[in-house]
Amino acid sequence: MVTAQQIKMARSALDWSIERLSKETSVSSRTIMRIEDQSGVPSATKANMNMLVTTLEAAGIEFIGAPDDGPGVRLWLHFDSQ
Repeated sequence: MVTAQQIKMARSALDWSIERLSKETSVSSRTIMRIEDQSGVPSATKANMNMLVTTLEAAGIEFIGAPDDGPGVRLWLHFDSQ
């Protein structure tokens, strides 16, 4: 379970706009804005939250902590050796 703040932090860590996250997930920009404007665990459909979380994780985000105990994100960057 992730918080609205973690979604916003993850998007920021990746330097993604709301529009970019919407494009990557097929979750509407309005829904993402509504989710990010909430506090704590957002009231959103399970399908939308799963899509957001799995897409952000695939992009290198690790969600850490629990909603009531230090929630945050960690960014894992993968560099190609060239």
